[in-house]
Amino acid sequence: MSPYLSFARHQWAELRNSVPMTLSESDLQELQGINESLTMKEAVEIYLPLARLLNLYVAARQSRNTVLNQFLGNAEKAPPFIIGIAGSVAVGKSTTARLLRALLSRWDNHPKVELITTDGFLYPNKILHERNIMHKKGFPESYDIRRLVEFVSEVKAGQPNVTAPIYSHLTYDITDELKVVDRPDVLIIEGLNVLQSGMDYPHDPHRVFISDFLDFSIYVDADAEMIEKWYVERFMKFRHGAFKKPGSYFSHYTQLSEAEAIAKAKYIWQSINGKNLQKNILPTKERAQLILRKGLHHSVENVLLRK
Repeated sequence: MSPYLSFARHQWAELRNSVPMTLSESDLQELQGINESLTMKEAVEIYLPLARLLNLYVAARQSRNTVLNQFLGNAEKAPPFIIGIAGSVAVGKSTTARLLRALLSRWDNHPKVELITTDGFLYPNKILHERNIMHKKGFPESYDIRRLVEFVSEVKAGQPNVTAPIYSHLTYDITDELKVVDRPDVLIIEGLNVLQSGMDYPHDPHRVFISDFLDFSIYVDADAEMIEKWYVERFMKFRHGAFKKPGSYFSHYTQLSEAEAIAKAKYIWQSINGKNLQKNILPTKERAQLILRKGLHHSVENVLLRK
């Protein structure tokens, strides 16, 4: 017996229940990733029902906190509802996170929605080089997990102005900037390691993990062969765009021929990202409360919702 309820695309779309679309075509273009084509049809059929479900969860949590505050005789604001979004590199979890943030922020009962990526909690390149794990960026040992857990814990506790480091995909390193998160209604945390637990970090054991603070969790899924194809396509688009920007860590890839660039992208996938997916990311999939299963063109074909 599966622990999940399975919905075909058309079945899931029916659960929208007349929730209005509050985003325009231009909004969707700004939210989508470089290698994706986020259509209005996809947003309406997949993400509006998901936003409705999440809104119901948030409302239920807020109602429970109201009851608790009445019992205790205080007027404290409810702690933020925390949503975790996990999945492989290049599977489109960042677009999912941005789209859900945009949709959820338009509900009256939780207008303040923040988005954080766990990339900011990677160790700086200097430390990765010192530990000889630069080739394992994205693997469990490459994260300052203690700092990440402290950040999530402080936000969940309702502390004001909690700071998180910012990661630059241009320089491929942590920046000197900080993002300030000030008591949001909803916090979305997106990253490779969102659903990992202490057993995934034997080198740095913790009793508490990010997953312990999540109120709802989503895993963005697709066949590994398809994700590799998307990764190579994205690499090639970056080669003609972001890799050419001043200060880009990957500028040397622009000197490769088309065939050499494709071969390099496949090598990076097979030696790093593909291995990380199989060893550390995919095993966390069934810890999620909801799985978005993608097919061609990043289109969600099935939705699995934990019973």
